[in-house]
Parts: sequence; C-alpha cells; structure tokens
Amino acid sequence: MVQRPIASPLRRLERIIKGFANHRRLEILNLLLREPELSVDDIAERLHLGYENASDHVRKLAIAGLVMKRSDGPHVRHKLTARANDVLAFCKKLE
Repeated sequence: MVQRPIASPLRRLERIIKGFANHRRLEILNLLLREPELSVDDIAERLHLGYENASDHVRKLAIAGLVMKRSDGPHVRHKLTARANDVLAFCKKLE
C-alpha cells in the first residue's frame, strides 16, 4: 500500500478555498443555509442547473469539507458544515 504524504496546512487551506471559489458553489452554500437537507435534485431544480452540474459542484463542496451528506432512503441529503458557515461569514465581510 502506498501512503500519501500528509497535506501541509497551506495545501489543506487551498483545497477549502478552491471548494468555494465558484459562484455556483457559493449559490449552493447560500441555498443550503436557507434550506438544509436538500438532495442534488432539489438543488438543481431550485438553482436551474443540470443534475450532473449540480452533482459535480456538491461533490467539490464535500471534498472541501463544506457540505455533509446523509443517506435518506434512495436520496442523499446535504447540509452545511461549521466550516461552511465560517466561509459564508467570511464572504459576507468581503461584500
């Protein structure tokens, strides 16, 4: 088994920043702030995105540690992490 080196703090920070450095992903974060526990179908419908596009954005948010996934029968529900709330507060200060 090949072990991957532990990411430096700056690499981890880069992954987080890249996770929200897109207007669609910021829209998804704001939507989930207002309406937690949405599926990718719900997100795509509310933001008028294609399913695959919405799914890809949600996947990137999850990799960045900004969205948590929870199984709910045939659906997967998404909600913000504490880190995502911090990111949204940070973005609000930049506006």
